[in-house]
Amino acid sequence: MSRTVPTASDLVRVEVEDGIATIRVDRPKMNPLSIEVQDALGEAAGIVADDDEVGAVVLYGGEKVFAAGADIKEMQDMSYADMVRRAPVIQECFSAVARIPKPVVAAIEGYALGAGNELALCADFRVAASDAKLGQPEILLGVVPGAGGSQRLARLVGPARAKDLVFSGRMVDADEALAMGLVDRVAEPGQAYQVAREMVSRYVGGPTLALRAAKEAIDRGLDGDLETGLAIEAMQFAGVFATEDRKIGMTSFVEEGPGKARFTGR
Repeated sequence: MSRTVPTASDLVRVEVEDGIATIRVDRPKMNPLSIEVQDALGEAAGIVADDDEVGAVVLYGGEKVFAAGADIKEMQDMSYADMVRRAPVIQECFSAVARIPKPVVAAIEGYALGAGNELALCADFRVAASDAKLGQPEILLGVVPGAGGSQRLARLVGPARAKDLVFSGRMVDADEALAMGLVDRVAEPGQAYQVAREMVSRYVGGPTLALRAAKEAIDRGLDGDLETGLAIEAMQFAGVFATEDRKIGMTSFVEEGPGKARFTGR
């Protein structure tokens, strides 16, 4: 059974089926991420985060393009003062996606450029069609990434590779993206969404609070030194001992062996 959850914008839909939510950007023909779309993405992130029936999330732009960037026509006449006010809001909308406390995968067909690539960087995993193109071409417009590209990209692929992409504005194909760690899987054209769903379906029905704790420990730990990261891990590790799923998992392991626990999400 599938259901659609309305958002404030028709340009972003949330569809839930078999425990997997799809956040679908639908702004033909290249899915430019306008202010309306950015705000709706932040809202959609909150919807799937709070939905107990959702165990995993797919970010998707359709069969032709993931998102070819921000809406340049909309930004063209914005001033420095305008962007001083807007830039933190853009980043908060994208950070809301990055903070979804569930496994998230981006399914990339066609182009994921500029803000589109930055949106994909907010996911835990990325699946790209073999003919996809990814990049941060902002420098070609005389600007720099503003929705996390200079930070999330460098953390994912390393500073030198990030500087190459950001300084040059060049696009990379799926194979190069896979080789540098920008994407995790390459699919046949038209199959990125299906591969992405299969990739995260294993997490549906899993120990929800433990998955949340694991994601937070990894993501927050990467923002500090090792000692701080270990302290975060210790806190999360102790915390899951208060969950029902911890009791179920350990009892099942002792009595039935590994991999047979039936978790409740509590």
